[in-house]
Parts: sequence; C-alpha cells; structure tokens
Amino acid sequence: MHVMVRIAAINYLNTIPFLYGLEACMAPGEIVMQFCTPSVSAMLLREGKADIGIMPVGALGDLKNPSIVSDFCIGATGPVASVLVVSGRPIAEVDEILLDVDSRTSVLLTEYLCQAKWHITPRLRPFDFLRDPLDPQRCYLLIGDKALLHAGDFRYVYDLASEWIALKGLPFVFACWTAAGPLEPSFVEKFNQALGYGIDHIPEAVEKYNHQFPREYACKYLRDNISFALDSEKRAGLSEFRRVALEKLTPRECVS
Repeated sequence: MHVMVRIAAINYLNTIPFLYGLEACMAPGEIVMQFCTPSVSAMLLREGKADIGIMPVGALGDLKNPSIVSDFCIGATGPVASVLVVSGRPIAEVDEILLDVDSRTSVLLTEYLCQAKWHITPRLRPFDFLRDPLDPQRCYLLIGDKALLHAGDFRYVYDLASEWIALKGLPFVFACWTAAGPLEPSFVEKFNQALGYGIDHIPEAVEKYNHQFPREYACKYLRDNISFALDSEKRAGLSEFRRVALEKLTPRECVS
C-alpha cells in the first residue's frame, strides 16, 4: 500500500530551490509538505508527525536514530549572510545577546563562538521578533530572512559561518535533510534527484515563490552564500560542530 511521505519544509528564502524541485519532480500523492521554522521541523520529526525534514544539526541528538538521507543541505563555505550576530557595540563589549530561537543550531554556534573565539560570557535571552521592534543599540542573533532584512540596521555585523570557518578551517552545515525512520531506497533516490533539480533551477525557483527580496538579490544569495552540496568537507564540519557542541558546551537555559 502506498504511503504518502510527510515532509517538514522550512519557509525561508534559502529553501526555495528545494521546494521548487520537490514540487516539480515528485508525483501528486507521493509527498505532503508542512511549512514551518527549523525548530518546529525538529519537533515534528521528534514527535513522529513528519517523516523527513530539514533538521537543524544542533537538534539531531533529539532523534533516536536520525538518518541523513540527502546529498544536499543548508551550508556555507564562506559568508552565509543569513545567520548573524548584529550589535550596536563591538562584540567584545556585549553583555547580552537577544536570541532568535527558530534554530537551535544557530544558538549553539553563537554560544560556542562566544566561548572559543570572542571570549565573552553574555546573558542569552530569547526574543520575540513578532512582538518587539529591533533596537540598533542592542545585540541580537538573527537567522533566515530576518538577518537578510535587518543586517543593515546595525553598526557591527558578525557572520557566524565566516566566524566558524576562520576558527576551524571547515565549512559549516546549518541543517540537513533527516529522516526519523527508514524510507524506501527508491523514494530517497527520487527525493535527492528532485532536490538537485531545484538547485539547478534557482532563477525559476526565485520567480515562482513569494518572498521579500529583489530577484537578483535572491539569486545571488542562493548562488553565492548558500552552499547546498553535503560533500565530505561539509560532513567533516558537521562532525566537528557536533563534537564541540557536545563536549565544550554545558547546556545553558536562556534567561527569560
């Protein structure tokens, strides 16, 4: 009996090529997509409400048997532009960071960079971007479209992929396609082909979906800032991040 595969898909600009490929190449009835934030994607997989999703790598430990099922990811080999710490003061003077908690990976990476690169111990507080306006004098972790839209409002901008690469000499993987349980090999093969098709058709994807950015800007970001191939170098960067996140970081609750 055919079972429709439930996919947790992220509704950020950087996932548009994936969505385009899946909608273009997968047959009706093969998949159903649920659009959400990275943290909700992780929750859906954890609770068995999705079969496959773009999982923040910082949340992989939440699954009993996570399986990375794709040759593609959301990664960076240079500035990512959409995962930033922004501040009105130099990072060395920052005593509080207001966090975008949509992705645990970015929160963990911020915490690690505070410890290993910036040598600061700021308070970490969750921030409700829907409720409160940004203050250019304060310090925030911004991810996704919020980072792309608001980086120019701040005097100091720290690109977290660039900071990691400078420290480790390895690319960074923010999220990867992960399954919570076994999938048919034939489905995985077709799924991968669909993702690759979308990455090969970035201009068409940008044209098709609604977003807040000029067409040329969106295409340049997807071409130059996001690196989609989950190659051996990125797998090494992923392993190193998981190692330092587990070994170096004592879980810290955000101060509410």
